[in-house]
Amino acid sequence: MNDQQKKDSEAKECEMLKRCIFFNDEMSDMPAISELLKEKYCRGSNADCARHIVFRTLGSGKVPSNLFPHDVERAESIINNPEE
Repeated sequence: MNDQQKKDSEAKECEMLKRCIFFNDEMSDMPAISELLKEKYCRGSNADCARHIVFRTLGSGKVPSNLFPHDVERAESIINNPEE
């Protein structure tokens, strides 16, 4: 990978990935599955990531540690009922 490709790759990575509690804590004992999920939800577009949807809307403090990236329905519920 040349320098430009590395820079392009880093630019597409979710800004929350390095400090994402889900991947650093909840998924730490499942590295293979974790990598698959990161490829789908964290590298490239993160528009479909439930965790990122809550983060963008309510802030990082409102993202539950156990919210799976594919659980958009739960993310919408969290956004619609932020006090629960």
